[in-house]
Amino acid sequence: MNIVLLGAPGAGKGTQAQKLVDLGLAHISTGDLLRGAVKEGTELGVKAKEYMDAGQLVPDSLVIGLVKERLAKPDVEAGFMLDGFPRNTAQAETLDEMLAELGKPIDAALLVDVKPEVIIERLSGRRTCRACNYTGTKADEVCPRCGGEMYQRDDDKPETIQKRLNTYAEQTEPLIAYYEGKGLLKSVDGDRPVDEVFADVKVALGI
Repeated sequence: MNIVLLGAPGAGKGTQAQKLVDLGLAHISTGDLLRGAVKEGTELGVKAKEYMDAGQLVPDSLVIGLVKERLAKPDVEAGFMLDGFPRNTAQAETLDEMLAELGKPIDAALLVDVKPEVIIERLSGRRTCRACNYTGTKADEVCPRCGGEMYQRDDDKPETIQKRLNTYAEQTEPLIAYYEGKGLLKSVDGDRPVDEVFADVKVALGI
């Protein structure tokens, strides 16, 4: 089964993705692909680094190239999930063309749906350890792992979270309608305990 993961920042996509990995699906994070290609100094990585160093977005053609390389690896034969790409409908159309050529079309677009106000409350309550990067909550006065100082990252401040949600609404939310129009959208309520959400994910995907 080949899946596109959808959901706002902080909706819990990463947690559900890890559970799907445990079932044998390859997790393809475009952020990880870019960082890996840059680190390894591949041809695509060198090109991507030029854009990143200039503070520019990496072109869709380069990202698609990285995804295509990744899909050639044997671990995707049992299925894969794309995380972080596509980010808009133009990218989705390009992706569909490439996957059709490879004979690996998308079977479902999984939306982990959480209301914006819940996400703001959830993320703004996170605290991170300065010493070991443990992620906890505001109830953790000191790090339960190493006893280090817990602090709130700038990314987890309400005003920053709102900006990220606004960007998501403008650029990425239209993908929901795109995949719904293709009859591929599967939506689950992400505002519940992780295992309850995953039980619904399995039902939605028929796995």
